[in-house]
Amino acid sequence: MTEPSWMAALLDFDRAGDRFLAPQLGVPGMRLFGGLIAAQALGAAGATVDPGKHPQSLHAYFVRGGEFGVDVELEVERTRDGRSFDTRRVTARQHGKVILEMIASFQIPEDGADWHPARPPSVPLESAIAKTLDLDFTNWLELRCDPADTTRFVLPPFWIRSRSPIEDDPLIRACTLTFVSDIGPVPAARPPGTPFTPGEGTGFATSLDHSVWFHRPFDPDRWHRYEIDSLGNSHSRGLVVGGFYDTAGALIANTSQQALWRL
Repeated sequence: MTEPSWMAALLDFDRAGDRFLAPQLGVPGMRLFGGLIAAQALGAAGATVDPGKHPQSLHAYFVRGGEFGVDVELEVERTRDGRSFDTRRVTARQHGKVILEMIASFQIPEDGADWHPARPPSVPLESAIAKTLDLDFTNWLELRCDPADTTRFVLPPFWIRSRSPIEDDPLIRACTLTFVSDIGPVPAARPPGTPFTPGEGTGFATSLDHSVWFHRPFDPDRWHRYEIDSLGNSHSRGLVVGGFYDTAGALIANTSQQALWRL
């Protein structure tokens, strides 16, 4: 029997009705990666939806910081079941406290207009160089970035793919996209001129909210580029919008995020 992919393993919930216990990883006490809990919340929501309806969008608020290695309880509310669309609300808790709230929508695929504006790569794949992040989960992913990026983060635009195959399942692949979509927005929301190096004026930074719109099928095994644009900063918040494109230039998904930067 084929071993499940790393994402499928993260979606292997203990389930009781519409309540799920999500498997966790990492060193206890570390801050929980927002993309992980968002992916698991989407996976729990999708587990209550007919498989013929695929993720259409999600909108998540990171209510408080979570911890790696601590059980995450996911409670799904069946907000609406329609002929074309289903809506779910997911509340994630640790130690009985809410850490994330998400609304997710699912749709039966249907024919219609299929268009988007072209966006040439800001950094061509053949010009990008390998990047390694000091995070527990990055051994699952391969990244290539602009050669000018010497930070300890990865600055958009960059290229990303899974190092190992992900099941050909729309929900699992949408959860994978959700996971990787939280890599990049926080540094992209950095106020202009703010240094990255600790001790040189950088303060506290974290995700506040995150949205994803799924447009076309996503194959995590293949290279995708993540382009992110900053729309501005105010009240210690930075707002960014992003797009995932495949090597042919097709727009696979759009994202948006607000990040808190306290300097």
